[in-house]
Amino acid sequence: MTLLVPWLVFPSLCVCLATGCALLLERLARVEVSGALVLPLGVASISLVAGFATLSDATAELAVPAVVALAVLGLGLRTRRPRRPDGFACACAVAVFLVFGAPVLATGEATFAGYVKLDDTSTFLAIVDRTLEHGRDLDGLPPSTYEATLAVNLAHGYPTGSLLPLGVGSRLVRSDPAWTFQPYLSLLAAALALCLYELARVAGLSRPWRAVVAAVAAQAALLYGFAQWGGVKELFAAMLLALLGAAVAVARTGGARSALVPAVAVASLLGGLSVGAVVWLVPAVALALFALLQPRWRTHALVGIAATAVLSIAALTGAAQFLRSANRTSFADGAELGNLTRALPLRQILGIWPAGDFRGDPVDARATAALLATCALAAAWGTVVLGRRRVGAPLVYVAASGVGAAVVLALASPWLGAKALAVASPAVLFAAVLAGASIFASGRRVEGSVVVTALAAGVLWSNVLAFGETSLAPRAQLAELERIGERFAGEGPALMTEYQPYGVRHFLRRLDAEGASELRRRPVPLRDGRVLGKAQYADLAAFSPAAVSMYRTLVLRRDPPVSRPPGGFVLAWRGRYYDVWQRRPYAVQTA
Repeated sequence: MTLLVPWLVFPSLCVCLATGCALLLERLARVEVSGALVLPLGVASISLVAGFATLSDATAELAVPAVVALAVLGLGLRTRRPRRPDGFACACAVAVFLVFGAPVLATGEATFAGYVKLDDTSTFLAIVDRTLEHGRDLDGLPPSTYEATLAVNLAHGYPTGSLLPLGVGSRLVRSDPAWTFQPYLSLLAAALALCLYELARVAGLSRPWRAVVAAVAAQAALLYGFAQWGGVKELFAAMLLALLGAAVAVARTGGARSALVPAVAVASLLGGLSVGAVVWLVPAVALALFALLQPRWRTHALVGIAATAVLSIAALTGAAQFLRSANRTSFADGAELGNLTRALPLRQILGIWPAGDFRGDPVDARATAALLATCALAAAWGTVVLGRRRVGAPLVYVAASGVGAAVVLALASPWLGAKALAVASPAVLFAAVLAGASIFASGRRVEGSVVVTALAAGVLWSNVLAFGETSLAPRAQLAELERIGERFAGEGPALMTEYQPYGVRHFLRRLDAEGASELRRRPVPLRDGRVLGKAQYADLAAFSPAAVSMYRTLVLRRDPPVSRPPGGFVLAWRGRYYDVWQRRPYAVQTA
């Protein structure tokens, strides 16, 4: 597969769908939405529509048609002439999209990042596969690693809001979501940049400065690092927090129905993070309560609260399951590091961290300290500037990010704390770069230019180093697993002896595949009775022949060479990376 479908057709289609859904919401809310907010508001709307459709197995397959129908309706009902595109906003969004996609685009192949850093992407792909076909219903799934993965996550209320737009777009372009996953992350980053561009407009900046502020802030180093790990929820939440801030400004320009816009942002955030989103909504809730006390804004507040309650039904349906005791323990466990090597320092919220891996120390401690000090002082001054100008929307965004990060850091595990720092980091950089732009606009052009240049250089330095250590999935190997999954669908159960979560959780799901060192329903003991731990490997000869013979199909890696399967297995297919053996004879074929 070339880059054409995942990196051009897929994002273009998503933009079209988002535009139609945003225009329909604009008509319902009876308010004109800035062009910069069309993409992020449309993505949030797609997430909500698909979220309601996937509440039930009976309606799950209607998610894609429903999104398409609403988008077409929104485009068809447009009565005024199309807006002239804001060149600076478009350039900013495209630049951020390309920066986040650079590690994959540089290869010329459709693949994704974070391959050996974190295997969560394989779980996300499994969730996308199931949700748009059957919702959260797992009835009828045979025992397999795919089924066990969904039972641990999807059946227990795992929030799917951040993944649903990916699934909708992938199905429409007929591409496996593995190949559109990285373009989707880049699209979320571009949507974040557009929200920041709008917030910078509300703050009174000129168009060139809006583009600078948005482009730099959207590339916050920690968020960029998580994006190269497959951090879809972090990007989705960061985008929606910025959208919520901008939506506050939208609601102030229209009638009571304009409160639908922030309601969509809040409900979509709940869909992406479940009840964990509440900690990020404290300033917004306070603002709503304040509006209730003001006769002028009371109707707006009531409409917004009512709309949020209705739109959040789908998001909160599985909240009770998601907060089961096992999850609560994991969230609050002070020793839960996830894939970290240590708890991340608080200063990483400043968005600059020149290190190939954000879990490690910067390559130059002195230069980093100077850049971080500059960012901290500038962010503080930027917040003061916003307060003096009495621009509530950017302040809501900065406050929501700061309060949310503080609560998570105080109450949750280091792993969740790292995610919170990533989500909040664009807000800190936004305030810092805005301060530099304000200093420049006040007439102190040299000082303002120095501040902005230092911050931009720090972000660029950080992300260039992260680019160099991005771990990309082996496209050819996984594409071969995709072909095996299609060719032998229904001919399971299957066994893989290597640790390959993308195979057993996603590509081989229709073979009811299990990994010997993965989540599984059937134990696959070694000859000595032991069972492999997560990510361990053993040669086929080391497994109990009786355990191996339980499987109809074996998908075995060719390099390193493995022992021949037990008697009764015949080579059915041979590829570059894998051999497929089955317990019924097939003619030997070549990939």
